[in-house]
Amino acid sequence: MSDSWQGPGAWDPQGVPTGSARGQQAWPSEPGYEGYEGRQGYEGYEGRQGYEGYEGRQASEGYQEHQRYPAQQPYQGHPQQQQHAYAHLPRQGQQVHQAPPQEDLADAAEPVDPPAEADAPVAPEAPGSAEATEAAATDSRRRARRLARGKGGARGGSRRRRRAGLVKVVAFCVVTAAGSLLLLRGNELLDRLGSPTVPDKAAGTPTPAPEPPDPGRVLQVIAHPDDDLYFMNPDLRYSISAGHPVTSVYLTSGEADGINAGAAKAATTKPDKPAYAEARQNGIRAAYAKMATGDRGSPWTRTVVPTRGGGHAEVDVLVAKPQVNLVWLQLREAGSVYDNAPDSLHGLWDGKVPRLDSMLASGTPVKEKFSYSKDQVVQTLVGILEQYRPTTVRSQDPTPGRHPDTKRYTDHQDHFYGARFVQLATAAYAKDVTDRPHFAVQNYSGYINGSLPSTLDPDEAKEKLDILGTYAWLDQQNHCNSPAGCGDLKVSDQPGGRRWSDSINYTRGTSTSWLTSDAEHGLWAFKVLDGQVALWHRPGLAGRWKGPDLLPGTGMDPGVSTVTLADGRIAAFGTRTSFGAKPTDYKREVVYVVQKQPGAEEFTEWQSLGTPETADETWTSDISAPAVSVDGTGQLAAYVRDGAYSLRGRVQRADGSWGPWEKYGGTDLHGSPATATDGAGRRMVFCATSKSVVGWVQPKPGAPLGQVTATGLPDTTLPLTADGREGGVRLWFRKPGSGNVRTALITGEGGLKVSQMTDLGGLQGFGSVTASGHLLAGRTAGGQLGSEAGPGRPWERSPLMFVGAPSSTMTGKSLVSLAVVGLDARLYVTSSADAPNAHLAPWQPVGPRNAPASP
Repeated sequence: MSDSWQGPGAWDPQGVPTGSARGQQAWPSEPGYEGYEGRQGYEGYEGRQGYEGYEGRQASEGYQEHQRYPAQQPYQGHPQQQQHAYAHLPRQGQQVHQAPPQEDLADAAEPVDPPAEADAPVAPEAPGSAEATEAAATDSRRRARRLARGKGGARGGSRRRRRAGLVKVVAFCVVTAAGSLLLLRGNELLDRLGSPTVPDKAAGTPTPAPEPPDPGRVLQVIAHPDDDLYFMNPDLRYSISAGHPVTSVYLTSGEADGINAGAAKAATTKPDKPAYAEARQNGIRAAYAKMATGDRGSPWTRTVVPTRGGGHAEVDVLVAKPQVNLVWLQLREAGSVYDNAPDSLHGLWDGKVPRLDSMLASGTPVKEKFSYSKDQVVQTLVGILEQYRPTTVRSQDPTPGRHPDTKRYTDHQDHFYGARFVQLATAAYAKDVTDRPHFAVQNYSGYINGSLPSTLDPDEAKEKLDILGTYAWLDQQNHCNSPAGCGDLKVSDQPGGRRWSDSINYTRGTSTSWLTSDAEHGLWAFKVLDGQVALWHRPGLAGRWKGPDLLPGTGMDPGVSTVTLADGRIAAFGTRTSFGAKPTDYKREVVYVVQKQPGAEEFTEWQSLGTPETADETWTSDISAPAVSVDGTGQLAAYVRDGAYSLRGRVQRADGSWGPWEKYGGTDLHGSPATATDGAGRRMVFCATSKSVVGWVQPKPGAPLGQVTATGLPDTTLPLTADGREGGVRLWFRKPGSGNVRTALITGEGGLKVSQMTDLGGLQGFGSVTASGHLLAGRTAGGQLGSEAGPGRPWERSPLMFVGAPSSTMTGKSLVSLAVVGLDARLYVTSSADAPNAHLAPWQPVGPRNAPASP
């Protein structure tokens, strides 16, 4: 790897060696983070986020141009990397004043026994309370005593012996109870298995709750200042409100034509691209400050940072909430949504220009112009990833497609070519940097949101619009003391854009079938981490969880769908993006793996089903994630929505080979299809349009799909969930502009028929809903997980914030299992008896904490 990435401390404009007296720079401290202390050991299924956050304020305000830096610590990152430029800084999310001793880290890294080993964090006191302060002080003293005793201390050994004894006792109890688990009344056993502390009768004392898990660090990469506010909110606001470290990286300056004015004054306003870029920066700082502190004028520290790509970036740190960072790369933007613009990210990607120049905002502390090659953009992003060590990476959609009539892009070319640079950078980061946490990726729709049903309820949409109004500088008061202006007046006439403030949509990771069970009641979870499919497995009801183990094969896109084959083996399907030496080598294809035998942890190599798209240039490789199902004859099929907004699919033949990509018709299809089989073994496939839902059904098992059929259902937001039950297939979806969950039963005898359309309510929210047995679960307003544990029961909210969609499965006939992957890229699981008056057991983290290494 190149070591030209130089952050604070490695570069001195006056040539003074780093670490000398003259080479020091005051850098705002990053947070000594308290960790993710959501209520995991709560009774029932309720809780609150317990983030303490970091309220410390810095002494300096405004920006400090080219200041000298403090002496560096030895870099603990990639073993082949020289001293890292950011090494003297505490990493985002790192526990600075509460670094756990090694024995704690070792305990945290032990695999978790579900549901026997009680490993859920203890519910914290409310942030800022006297109890919380005293608890923090007690915890600090406890950590100090542990450090004084050392790793091999006698009391530490006793603790480990008690823990080992507890594991044996609980494991024996679980094995004994497993056979009768499904017959127990209510949730008594689940409560016992999920309690945060279990008495050790031999020792006479309870086992202490483990250290809280890593809170998770979010890094967003967007093309223009405001793409995050339009297309990633309210996820962005949720993360900031919960106290997660959040960093947003802006690839371009967004200078456009340089006119910072609404329509009425545009003709009489003189163009000034650097000033307009500065105004947009000011608007973003105001919007983030308001989300984080409630005060748009909350100050920032602004610093120049040399990049690994050989240029310079501006890094802004919010003084009151230093876990909130903005990184400005300040490259030139395309200036057009779809027209040919060689001096752009698109032109750089395609090789139309060898380098892309900077476009420095007026007022930025960066004074030295620069330019980047394609590889230097990638290396710059790799350096940022290595510094911030995110566990969740948010990016725009790299394959948005084209309008079928005009063939123009459905999104800005800067948006999706910027996202392709993120794809390359995350792949290089995953491959070359070994000392890092796992990370998940989430992609977001762009302009297409304006033509789809609204996903946000009125309150959420109003909150989003309010933040956009701050960015748009509606009152035009000079609160930022800048002659360039304090926001983006171009959008002030219509801050919500083209209905973009009403919605948020994920383009990948909406499948709810990534958790599945086997004939022995074991659980299997498949999610994409680090560009590979991660596998977690619990054998049987009482087995010990393993994972995450990364299946061989890189380039995997977010989102996995699973299906159980007729012989009991599990198959996992997804899409894979590949790059080549030429821009035309970019492609996305459907791939799958199959268990070598039922219950085995060994899988085949990835096999490709190819793609129905002939070339990336035709539809920008815009195929959806696959939906897969097995009909009553054991026939396996995979379906995608193609770039022409119609349904395509391949069916496996009896000899194991696959037929060609078939055309099944349909128009105006959006999102990913959903499929399931009814009681007669007939396969049904459904897909949302901008107005309704359409479907297909086999006349009988083994037969080809019939014609596309209108269901007559009302308009719905994009993610659909389908499950075979009640003799037909039941669909779950969201009511537009509400977040309420709706359901309908579809039967296939004599063609598709819809009945029992019902509004189930909910906790607002958006995105996919998972359904198994009596349980429904999905994202709520606030970004947490909400659930309904039975018809007529009130919806309840958990503390967990997560990536993509939740997933659930029936484990046996009377137990439901539910899982999410948190913003810390860690698997969390829970279970519930499929019975009246059931509730969820406490959430259980699986595997070691995904924490940064100590400095």
